[in-house]
Amino acid sequence: MSDLFEMVGVKPELAEQQVPEKENRWYDTIPWLSVIILILIVGGCLFCNRIMTKDPSYMDLKNYTIAPCKEFLFGTDTMGRDIFSMIWYGGRISLSIGFLATAISTAIAIVFGAVSGYAPRWLDEILMRLTEIFLSVPELLIIILLQAVIGKATIWSLAFVIGITSWTGIAKIVRTEVIQLKNSEYVLAARSMGGSFFYILIRHLTPNFISSIMFMVVMNVRGAIVAESTLSFMGLGLPLEGVSWGSMLSLADQALLNGAWWIILIPGAFLVTTLMCVTNLGNYLRIRNNQGVRNL
Repeated sequence: MSDLFEMVGVKPELAEQQVPEKENRWYDTIPWLSVIILILIVGGCLFCNRIMTKDPSYMDLKNYTIAPCKEFLFGTDTMGRDIFSMIWYGGRISLSIGFLATAISTAIAIVFGAVSGYAPRWLDEILMRLTEIFLSVPELLIIILLQAVIGKATIWSLAFVIGITSWTGIAKIVRTEVIQLKNSEYVLAARSMGGSFFYILIRHLTPNFISSIMFMVVMNVRGAIVAESTLSFMGLGLPLEGVSWGSMLSLADQALLNGAWWIILIPGAFLVTTLMCVTNLGNYLRIRNNQGVRNL
């Protein structure tokens, strides 16, 4: 009679067999679509001289506000400039400002954060209070003030003022990491052998916290591009002859009056797409870093 009935459930011999979990490889979670689009945009901007069909700064007043057509693929703006050529040339300017500003802010943040984390407690408290005071002032206001003091806006001046005002977030992360690392055996050994602060910072500290700040570094590139676009949109960025995505969007009021939607839509689409791709890449780096911390 017992043979007619059978226990429902997992058989003992099968229960011992555990199905191995599929291990996700590091490249499985990469936002490939964002990476590919970003490579195409950055590559097009870098090699814009081979892509441009016309001089991006040439003002052809006979062909102003022409809709996209065979001759002008993305149309022309209110001054007759070819938007297709301006997109790629202006993108190189905007990306250059973004990367230069990020390099400046990252260098300041690493040095300031490392000094604060490495210093005695009283000096660390003073430096952190100064950082909080700096954070309490709107970043855009400081950028506008510094740019007004410098005078005429250039690629270097914009990168400088944006870079020296966007270092605080990375500096606080660096400080936290240095506080945890400064009493490590290899750091103490380097100090006992007479290693200088910058030697220890470059050789021992930075390689150990660089992964923790990569997310903020990537997001600072996005922030710098947005800041440049905002300044140019407000008329405080590059001059008229300086083509960038922000300066192209500064013609939005004239485009709306003339009904020239392509003057706003196309540069805005390139700018938003680039920012979204950079954001996705930054989020990927943040998730990877958090997973690495949990696995420790």
